[in-house]
Amino acid sequence: MEQPGKNLPRHVAIIMDGNGRWAKAKGLPRTEGHRVGAGRVRDIVYACLELGIRYLTIYAFSKENWKRPTREVSGIMRLARFFFKRFFDELKREGVYFVHLGDREGLSPSILKVIRTMEENNAEERRLFLNIAFNYSGRSEITRAVRTIASLAAKGELSPGDITEELVGRNMQTGETPDPDLLIRTGGEHRVSNFLLWQIAYTEVWVTDTLWPDFNKQTLLQAIDEYKKRERRFGGL
Repeated sequence: MEQPGKNLPRHVAIIMDGNGRWAKAKGLPRTEGHRVGAGRVRDIVYACLELGIRYLTIYAFSKENWKRPTREVSGIMRLARFFFKRFFDELKREGVYFVHLGDREGLSPSILKVIRTMEENNAEERRLFLNIAFNYSGRSEITRAVRTIASLAAKGELSPGDITEELVGRNMQTGETPDPDLLIRTGGEHRVSNFLLWQIAYTEVWVTDTLWPDFNKQTLLQAIDEYKKRERRFGGL
């Protein structure tokens, strides 16, 4: 397989799917699949650091995931706290800069404390921006941006003619972050699940049947190898 180098995606986004199915296939509780999946995040972060990928956005918990059984949701919340307690300082030393994407309303005080700690003690050397979509919804993000812009218009600070795609993009939580070059979905499903709806307009999509707990550096390299073979025309010829 060709090694990454030329035409390496600058920004990779991942929909991490399949934790529950992985656990069920092994006769384990779904929470065990989430536990193994959380550890896999660390492995992929290190792979991105090694490859020189600048931005990594992972879909950790959607607003729709609250519909899952209470026990499973509670387990995911415990894992979120565990992940940061165990890996935050380690990844920070490697130059990983953590960014939370999503709504804070509805999150427990303990999770909010984790987010505040992350933001107040973030890495100074920024080798990799790790965007963690947690309690996230693409539609909610767009709605929030529209409200912000509408508020500015109501105050007379801009006119409707001032509203451009660039202005809308700047008001997304991703801000100045470049749009994803490559979107990877594990678990074989062919849908975007309300993830980065504005940002993935021209993103290359790669789907694998591999379940997230089995996803590794070699699978990531397969996705990158396929990405490098594609011709990105952005609507042109």
